Amino acid sequence: MADLLPVNDINFTDQVMKSSIPVLVDFWAEWCAPCRMIAPYLGDIAKEYAGKILVVKMDVDESPETPSRYSVTSIPTLIVFQNGSPMDKLVGAVTKNKIKGMIDGVLG
Repeated sequence: MADLLPVNDINFTDQVMKSSIPVLVDFWAEWCAPCRMIAPYLGDIAKEYAGKILVVKMDVDESPETPSRYSVTSIPTLIVFQNGSPMDKLVGAVTKNKIKGMIDGVLG
């Protein structure tokens, strides 16, 4: 699995909001079993969509401000941002195809 770039409350604006390509943010926590379940999918997707979309992860325990701003109340929550705006969102341990479908919907 590819290591995903970790983002936090401090670098979120630079890494996600100012990105020139869409960014898939995985809101997760170390203790979250469903988060660990989907982690390999996200690594695969990061490789598969390299150059088209950036995949990052944010630990909600270490950085509570950003998840709160985007109404993240359950984890894992996946949000695709494009041009600094949230475009689509998935909550829970979803299938790899469902994640790819969301990304493809944003990429057009």
